[in-house]
Amino acid sequence: MKQKDLAMILVIIIASAIISFVLGRLIFASPKDRTTQVELVDAISTTFPFPDRKYFNEKSINPTMLIQISENANNAPFKGR
Repeated sequence: MKQKDLAMILVIIIASAIISFVLGRLIFASPKDRTTQVELVDAISTTFPFPDRKYFNEKSINPTMLIQISENANNAPFKGR
């Protein structure tokens, strides 16, 4: 490379760095603009209140139990179609 080529590359690098710095300052928010107001939330506690005994007791319906309406004698219901 010639001396002029190195000087031109160096000028281009410095100019692009200055332009990038200036555009970066214009585009991105400054520290004073990065503040916002947020709601405070309650702290998470390790205590858990028991559910109401009116709904959760030993006489309540258990939704996880298998409900069988009638006996099914057909072992392959879709085989005949």
